[in-house]
Amino acid sequence: MKLPKFFRRFGPGLLVTAAFIGPGTVTKATTAGANFGHTLLWAIGFSVIATIVFQEMASRLGIVTGRGLGEAIRPTIPNALARGLAIVLVVSAIIVGNAAYQAGNIAGASVGVAAATGMQHQTLVSIVIGLAAWCILMIGHYRSLQRILVALVVTMSCVFLLTALSVPIDWRSFALGWIQPTIPDGGLSEVLAIIGTTVVPYNLFLHATASAEKWSSDKKQPVSDDTVRDAIQQSRGDTILSVGLGGLVTAAVMATATAAFFQSNTGFTNLADAARQLEPLLGNHARWLFGVGLFAAGLTSTITAPLAAAYAAAGCFGWPIDLKDWRLRTVFTTVIVFGTSFAASGSKPTDIITFAQIANGLLLPLLAIFLLAVMNNAALLGKHRNHWIANTLGVLTVVVVSVLGLRSLVSVFFAG
Repeated sequence: MKLPKFFRRFGPGLLVTAAFIGPGTVTKATTAGANFGHTLLWAIGFSVIATIVFQEMASRLGIVTGRGLGEAIRPTIPNALARGLAIVLVVSAIIVGNAAYQAGNIAGASVGVAAATGMQHQTLVSIVIGLAAWCILMIGHYRSLQRILVALVVTMSCVFLLTALSVPIDWRSFALGWIQPTIPDGGLSEVLAIIGTTVVPYNLFLHATASAEKWSSDKKQPVSDDTVRDAIQQSRGDTILSVGLGGLVTAAVMATATAAFFQSNTGFTNLADAARQLEPLLGNHARWLFGVGLFAAGLTSTITAPLAAAYAAAGCFGWPIDLKDWRLRTVFTTVIVFGTSFAASGSKPTDIITFAQIANGLLLPLLAIFLLAVMNNAALLGKHRNHWIANTLGVLTVVVVSVLGLRSLVSVFFAG
């Protein structure tokens, strides 16, 4: 039986959306809406555009070359010493960033358990979740479980969308939030976190590899230019549709938080309170569904983040893509151990998640610069390399995120 035509439009771009609709997105969209109303909706719009720009590049790279981003970095830098330093820098950034994400994912999943069951044991639950993720990756049979978890995340996302349609919204404020890029006092870290939770650095590696598997022109048989061009067009449509839907879900979370907390002057103290956003639609069942959805989002990402780090390292160093390889196991175990340790430390889950998103927002420009360098390699991509529009949008995004990151660091180290 064939899927309906609408669903057949989706491809690897849906992996990108599934990766960023996690505890980080729910947390930061909720805190932004609770504290600032619709003011930071523009940050979601910027993040969605930036994600589409960079993910389109990553997907095009995979289609044309049949390589992942890590594999493509090596031939882009001819000098052996510079190439080695660049690879170490990229892999280090991915491991550090994914370890931070892992901490946020585990913390979010533990909050989901608490919301659904009432069990308040963050340290114990975090250790169990981290151990479960490690066992799943060591065994290697995780795809069926991931499909179930993604289905639960999709359900939670749909509920947020339906709730946003059922709550009273100040539509003038909602519209202005998209077109007036302002940063209120205390909002800089929220903006950087929204960018960090949407433009996920490791998604660049995942998307390139997934697109290479689905559409790659790097086959033994000759592939016509028309075939490559059609694949790139399909990928662009898939990326725009998938990421756009993800941005819509993020905006719905912010809108429901605005209605539940900001407009009613009701305090938002912890992540479990976010379930109140869904009460207009679900009533007394809101806390349970929110808890299950957040747990599923967190657990899905606790598998994806260390897996992506291992795949990125394998591509950069030329290792075989085999989860039984001790080097890949070392990478994903490192990510899980550091992430679990941070999540189990007793820090507030919202603080852990915020740190993870800001850290990756700061690392994003570094990885984006390497992606831009690869995408301008004529020997690698030929006529499918970046042209001025893609380069302009990419450089503009790097500049904006770098400026926001520097401002954030200055505010931390030189406050007062």
